[in-house]
Amino acid sequence: MSASRYFKTSLLHLHRRIIPLGISFAALPGVTFGCSVCGCSLSSDWALQGYNETAGLQISLRDEYYKQSDLRSGTQNANLATIDTSVNEIQQETLNRNLVLGLDWVASPNWAVSLQLPYYDRFHSTIQPGETDISTSHATGLGDVRVLGRYQVQQGHESSWSVQLGLKLPTGGINQNFATGPAASTPLDHGLQLGTGTTDLLAGVSHFSRPGLYVSWFAQVLLDQPLAARDGFIPSSSVNANTGIRWLNTSAFTPELQLNATWNSREHGINADSANSGGVLVHFSPGLSADLSTRLNAFAFLQLPVYQRVSGLQLEARWLLASGVRYNW
Repeated sequence: MSASRYFKTSLLHLHRRIIPLGISFAALPGVTFGCSVCGCSLSSDWALQGYNETAGLQISLRDEYYKQSDLRSGTQNANLATIDTSVNEIQQETLNRNLVLGLDWVASPNWAVSLQLPYYDRFHSTIQPGETDISTSHATGLGDVRVLGRYQVQQGHESSWSVQLGLKLPTGGINQNFATGPAASTPLDHGLQLGTGTTDLLAGVSHFSRPGLYVSWFAQVLLDQPLAARDGFIPSSSVNANTGIRWLNTSAFTPELQLNATWNSREHGINADSANSGGVLVHFSPGLSADLSTRLNAFAFLQLPVYQRVSGLQLEARWLLASGVRYNW
């Protein structure tokens, strides 16, 4: 399939899916990844209650830890007794330890650009169709880098809107193999590689507001749309929506609650696992941020699933932990 034909087909597909999805997100109070890789959907743009307008550089480092060990089908845990293991892969677990370095450079009160560099440490185990022994892999390295430009409009002193536009670049490795077991030396599924091998369009909108003396809230939506296929593989399109509320006080600690929702389409292409990709994930995320100094902030959040609907058989996490620091240069 040519890139131009695929892009036109993808836009039509997204038009039919995103409109009803957007309506459902709007009804929420206040408001990547094929195969086994869902990722942390938390928003860490909490530090200054909105994107910074002061010219200069912000540096952040975020650690993510989660183990995907629940094999699910639809909205329930999979019933292994009903699965034909001669034709179906039975994934065991995927353990993720990720670090994300963020650089945010503000050129003016309206314009800024951000860069995210992820480093992945991922252990995966599975039983291939027709096998009884476990195959494992352990992949480490740079993931796909994200570059986002931002235009922000301030509305008074307590509210702002912003739009983002950028690209996800194919910097992550795409040639990892299984290390042990019957599948040793054979390639990992495309959805488990460190990168997708594709360039993706990123587009989003954000709103930050402080409606009361002790309360502030935000809402964000970001689209990730692959622009072409790679080696017969088209990764999932995704829409990530976050909303959250903070309780402001005079202490150095600020509690926050977030609701994070992600929709993933199915993978496509002759080398895609279309039957076992795509779905909707919703997480409830309580957390706490702390002012360590006038320039340094820290945060910790626990993500808990409140709704999971997946296509086919997929591994999901029972909880996700995210923590990090941000320094204003």
